[in-house]
Amino acid sequence: MKKNTENKDIKFILEAMAKSIDSPPTVLFPNSFQVLISTILSARTKDVSTARASKKLFACFPDAESLSKAKLSKVKQLVKGCGFYNEKAKNIINSAKIIIKEYNGQVPSKTTELVKLPGVGKKTAACVRCYAFGLDDICVDTHVHRISNRLGLVNTKEPEQTQKELKKTIPKKYWKQINHAMVKFGQKVCLPRKPRCGQCPVAKECDYFGKLG
Repeated sequence: MKKNTENKDIKFILEAMAKSIDSPPTVLFPNSFQVLISTILSARTKDVSTARASKKLFACFPDAESLSKAKLSKVKQLVKGCGFYNEKAKNIINSAKIIIKEYNGQVPSKTTELVKLPGVGKKTAACVRCYAFGLDDICVDTHVHRISNRLGLVNTKEPEQTQKELKKTIPKKYWKQINHAMVKFGQKVCLPRKPRCGQCPVAKECDYFGKLG
């Protein structure tokens, strides 16, 4: 369901969130392949665990060519710190094989091609497009989904619905800022339970806070 966001100051919201968390965008690795693989590994895994596992993995298999030839048992051992590591190990090896075979070793940048890779859904594809290629997209995880609904930017049940509705209502020039600002903000201020509304710099823009009063 689409929300009326005309009364929401998107520029203020994103700038205030970014300023309050005072943290630069998190890009773990410098090239598109490593961004893709680390993003696949990050699902349902804490950032510190993803970073640790990714660094171990890339020390042994830094590119698609080497990972496509890796033994599954070795990859499982390297990424064991990630949630669902058995399935993820299979997915990243198979993704590497597809990238070598079908894309000449280069990670595709189109959503339609990215989601064909094992372990890549729309959220992962959007993150890769934003952080690996600098393209305009909206990566919606649980934090972005929760905060967007609390603010009243959308009224949705699932993250994919949230992404679709945000793209309809938020100017494209702000898309790349949304994930970084809201994820960090959701980890520090707008918590899933007991959000710290008293510390929130965008409370005046928030429907959830308005209902509390």
